[in-house]
Amino acid sequence: MNGRGLVTLFLCGDVMPGRGVDQILPHPGDPALRESYIRDARDYVALAEAVNGAIPRPVDYTWPWGAALGVLDRFDPDVRVIDLESSVTTSDDFASGKAVTYRMHPDNVPCLAAARPDVCALANNHVLDFGRRGLEETLDVLGRAGLGPAGAGRNRAEAQRPVAVPTRSGGRVLVLSCGMASAGVPSRWAAAEGRPGVDYVPDLSVRSADALVRRLREVRRPGDLAVVSIHWGSNWGYGVSQSQSAFAHRLVEGGVDLVHGHSSHHPRPIQVHHGKLVLYGCGDLIDDYEGITGYERYRDDLRLLYFPTLDAGTGELAALRIVPMQARRMTLHHASAKDTGWLCEVLSRAGRAFGTQVEPELGGDGTLALRWNRR
Repeated sequence: MNGRGLVTLFLCGDVMPGRGVDQILPHPGDPALRESYIRDARDYVALAEAVNGAIPRPVDYTWPWGAALGVLDRFDPDVRVIDLESSVTTSDDFASGKAVTYRMHPDNVPCLAAARPDVCALANNHVLDFGRRGLEETLDVLGRAGLGPAGAGRNRAEAQRPVAVPTRSGGRVLVLSCGMASAGVPSRWAAAEGRPGVDYVPDLSVRSADALVRRLREVRRPGDLAVVSIHWGSNWGYGVSQSQSAFAHRLVEGGVDLVHGHSSHHPRPIQVHHGKLVLYGCGDLIDDYEGITGYERYRDDLRLLYFPTLDAGTGELAALRIVPMQARRMTLHHASAKDTGWLCEVLSRAGRAFGTQVEPELGGDGTLALRWNRR
């Protein structure tokens, strides 16, 4: 339980329970794909097994989360936010022009519910992989399961509406989900009056940042904390453009308490701007990527669980604890001491330009802590 006046969140990067992950769950959907090289989702399971060993089938719904569920129980966060980068549908309306598509069978939604997310951010480049019919089914399934869809809707107003989550301290956390072209979100996926879609942000301009801030101000109450969960940026690399950083700063200076960035397949730099946390890219958490080669130097098998604790009155960051995990056999295990040390080095090097470093937390349980200049 958190102390009075503090609010702890759980944040992570992309949760992709579709394609290969869907095939190992109790209710696998149609495995057909329209990718250039792989036409059957079960082949991604075979690739993972070739690297790390056999995966039992079917697994139970908790399998993709693995040891992460015990970590969530231990931290007991007030609010849990994930980026759900998959449609949840039986639709066969493959989106035109998409090289990679993700869908999870609706009967496998207990896999998502196992982590008890309060908010599923949907404004990303895969939620309409199976058309507007697939999106509407996704919204229906998540709504019935009480999983808080944000950033997508049956019209513009619904897609742009923040989700408000009550906290144990008596306030609320408002979560606004949006996505950008830099992360592969097509502009044609933007929700409009009478047209389902996502909350699409056209650019990194001051005007776009201020529009997000205004929408939060319209629904914000005294005591609320505001989070912008944003799908942006490239898949690989640690560089953060000046325009991306300026956009995050504009959000914070307009009253946003935390910028939750995702889309990159590995963790990217962390910043604390005017006391507020900016996560430029949280990396993947759940996916079927184990057998895919070509970017080994980024160690995308290493996954992070982020637990920021904010001052409920000011929204300023009090602490950020990070728990490293490793994906093997499509389930999450605690990362080794060696891999944890590698993550500390990489995240500290990436964060040097932003005045942050990551160190092991006292106690030796593998948890990492963010250090920053608290001027």
